[in-house]
Amino acid sequence: MINEAAAWLIPGLPFASFVIIGLVIRPFFDRHSSWSGHLTVGSIAASLALSIWAFVSVANSDGNIPFGSHDWVAFAGLTIPYGILMDSLTVVMLIVVGGVSLLVQIYSQGYMKGDPSYSRFFAYMSLFTASMLGLVLSRGIIQLYVFWELVGLGSYLLIGFWFQRPAAAAAAKKAFLMTRLGDFGFLLAILYLFTQGSDLLDLPTLYGAVHAGFISVSVVTWIALGVFAGAVGKSAQFPLHSWLPDAMEGPTPVSALIHAATMVAAGVFLVGRFFPLFEMSTAALNIVALIGGFTAVFAATMGLVATDIKRVLAFSTISQLGYMFLALGLGAYVAAFFHLFMHAWFKALLFLGAGSASHASGTFDMRYMGGLRKVMPWTYVTMVIGGLSLAGIFPFAGFWSKDEILGGALEAGTPAGTAVYVLGLSAVFLTAFYMFRVIFMTFHGEFRGGAAKEIEDLRAVGREPDESLAHGGVHLAESPWIMVAPLVVLATAAIVAGVLTNPPGDIGVVEKHAFGGMVTESQEVFVDHDARVQAGAEPDFNWPTAIISSGLAVAGIGLAYAMYVARVLSPATLAGRFRPVYILLLRKYFIDELYEDLIVRRQFYRRFLRALEFVDESWIDNLNKRVGLWTGHAGRIVTQVQNGQLQTYGIALSIGIVVILAMYLISR
Repeated sequence: MINEAAAWLIPGLPFASFVIIGLVIRPFFDRHSSWSGHLTVGSIAASLALSIWAFVSVANSDGNIPFGSHDWVAFAGLTIPYGILMDSLTVVMLIVVGGVSLLVQIYSQGYMKGDPSYSRFFAYMSLFTASMLGLVLSRGIIQLYVFWELVGLGSYLLIGFWFQRPAAAAAAKKAFLMTRLGDFGFLLAILYLFTQGSDLLDLPTLYGAVHAGFISVSVVTWIALGVFAGAVGKSAQFPLHSWLPDAMEGPTPVSALIHAATMVAAGVFLVGRFFPLFEMSTAALNIVALIGGFTAVFAATMGLVATDIKRVLAFSTISQLGYMFLALGLGAYVAAFFHLFMHAWFKALLFLGAGSASHASGTFDMRYMGGLRKVMPWTYVTMVIGGLSLAGIFPFAGFWSKDEILGGALEAGTPAGTAVYVLGLSAVFLTAFYMFRVIFMTFHGEFRGGAAKEIEDLRAVGREPDESLAHGGVHLAESPWIMVAPLVVLATAAIVAGVLTNPPGDIGVVEKHAFGGMVTESQEVFVDHDARVQAGAEPDFNWPTAIISSGLAVAGIGLAYAMYVARVLSPATLAGRFRPVYILLLRKYFIDELYEDLIVRRQFYRRFLRALEFVDESWIDNLNKRVGLWTGHAGRIVTQVQNGQLQTYGIALSIGIVVILAMYLISR
């Protein structure tokens, strides 16, 4: 049985790695920067080993290990608790974060080799991983919020890692500011919860109060919506989605970690952590479901036309997170976290595969790739496996988790469930199409020149290429083994993880619905067996949904093949025929123009800030000037008696004595 000290080491080891790299290796031993990578990998490997110990311990302890709460702040009736909440959701997330992070760090040693800021990169990665692990383990809500903000800080540092590039610096600021909008809603929810009692800042206490009915439905609704606002920001759901595609300016391993297991998954985790509150509020659940379903389709449509391989995967992440919120909004808790678990492996695989393709071609623009399967067979095969899993093709991991979500939507029997079921099926077709568009454009056909050709084309139209592109080279060969090995491990998980973790029937030592039983085992969240069943712990396999969704996925793959391999349909012809729609999708529905140009530049800068400038200059500055003039005039009057003549001072002294005596006599 894991003890509390060992549990604290799970985030503590990566944090220690961050401190050692930042304070020792980088300033004093940077010529041995490879030590940073080894230390990061070692610390996260040890953290993962402890996470596995925690998983086994929780599995043998009815879904929860009661470590207890500690007082962080305690005075004048105010108590802010902290501690470790070691339940079934915690240990599942620990495996996801630790496992994906370890593989990403191993891959990063090859990808970042030769970078002058190699040690800084691994310091940031250690901090980021430690923050996410701390978030997952947090028992106190204030403690959770602290780690929530540290995750935001880590993402800011990593997205803007190559801060010399204006695009990277701008992307980091955009991510930081947009997620702060959602975090403000989360903070308001915490403050409102505090008004109901400081003891509710302890999660198990909050669960007990909700189940006992001590908090009204209206209060729960507002708190749940505030929590969801924070999740919308971190998980890039509409309307706070536009920062995530720009976040691709960071190194590819950063993209893999953010999109697969850490920052964007934090929003889904947050709603899951507060799930008892959402269950009490039908209004909050409907909002979560509808925003998730809409975002799943909305983001997928933008992935249809994007040409940057990482941005297509970014839109895919937004869409898949929409699936997860869709499930949570329908009360399908198990389906949401099952998809999160599966998505972590195949999305990390796809991002790392994209980085491997870029490593060979020197560019992320798919229009300059092509033909890479001939020289990168390992990368190609693993990318195809990841694409099939994302598309939801049997028997890959995504098939099992995606169909559980769609089945839950169909079985909900509500208008919201029907609406999101239709949206979910639409997203299946779009997902399969854009993912195999990526694979066919990148790996099939003939090589189209890579970075060298892109630089040539940019200069032909009078544009200077980005610094990273100008220094990128074409190396048409398979990536080194340190990058390929994580791809193989992730591809294996993308093949077998779905059926082995939550099988529809007993498979050897793995019991039927093992994942569903595990993730709903905590009695503090799910008070009885009926609550677990309602959350989706024992779903029936929905054959009609599986057949329909698989057919749509195959149709999407077939359309991509017809357009980009067989050339039966011309993408250029279709883009010309439907040019308004093509431009709308290419410009991402003009959301960036709405936010950055109309709202920020025109309204905020030109109107609001200029109004403040007018008030500052016309009122505040004038008031300061007036006060200065009045003070000067008063000073000149006082100087008249400061003339150095003793008789004047005597008269003033006498008048003062008379005034004091008069005041004394009047007061009596």
